[in-house]
Amino acid sequence: MKQTQRLDKILAHMGLGTRSELKRLTKAGAIVVNGVKVKDSGMQVNPEKDQISVNGEPVIYREFVYLMLNKPQGVVSATEDHRDRTVVDLLDAMYAPFEVFPVGRLDKDTEGLLLLTNDGKLAHNLLSPRKHVPKTYFAKVEWEVTDTDREAFAQGVTLDDGYQTLPAVLNILSVGSKSEGRPSEIELTIMEGKFHQVKRMFQAVGKMVVYLQRISMGPLELDRSLRLGQSRELSEEELLALRNAHEGTEN
Repeated sequence: MKQTQRLDKILAHMGLGTRSELKRLTKAGAIVVNGVKVKDSGMQVNPEKDQISVNGEPVIYREFVYLMLNKPQGVVSATEDHRDRTVVDLLDAMYAPFEVFPVGRLDKDTEGLLLLTNDGKLAHNLLSPRKHVPKTYFAKVEWEVTDTDREAFAQGVTLDDGYQTLPAVLNILSVGSKSEGRPSEIELTIMEGKFHQVKRMFQAVGKMVVYLQRISMGPLELDRSLRLGQSRELSEEELLALRNAHEGTEN
C-alpha cells in the first residue's frame, strides 16, 4: 500500500459514505485530520499515521479484513450468483465496502469452515497447488469405511478423470452398517483441493459421502461456537498462524 491516499477513498473503503456524501460531511466540518477540519475531501493523507475522525469518531484504518464463516448448506461459495444465496450475502453489511471473497470454495451442500478476505496475496498462498496446505473434513459415508480404504487413501487414489491424488490421511471415527442404515463417520485430511475431491475419493473406493463439513484449513480450525451462517473476524493469533501456514510447504 502506498503511504498516502485520497481521504475520500480511504473513508469510502471504510464504509463511511460515498464520495458525494463525504463532500457534504466535509462542507459541514464533520471530517477532521490531525485536529484540523478538512476543506477538501480529496486531500492526500497517510491512513497509518494521520489521525482522522468523522463526526467526532476516530477512524481506525485497515486495508484488509479476514473472516471465518461457518458455511451452511444451500449457499454457494461466490461473491454473486443469479440463482442462489452466496456466502457474501451472509456477512454483516459493514464488510460490504471491503469487497471480500471466499478463499477457495465449498460445495453448495457442504458445511463448515470458509475463509473470506480481500487479501489476494494471502488467498493465493493458501490456494496455490505448490503450497500443499492441509484441509481436514468430517464426513458421513455410506456404508462401511475400512482399513483398506485408509490404506488406499494413504497411497493416493485415482479419480474418475484419471487424476492420481496426493496421499491423504483417513481417520475412521466409527464404522457404519448398511443393514442398520448407519453411515460411517470419518475425518479426512487432504493436501490439495480438486473439484468435489472428498466425494470423488470415496467414489473411487465404491462409497458415497452423504454429509460433508470442513473443520480446518492449515492451522485455522472451525470455531464451534459459530452457528451455521455466522461469521467472525480472525484473531491476531489465527491470522499470524495462517500467514505462516505456507512457509516451508512449497516444493
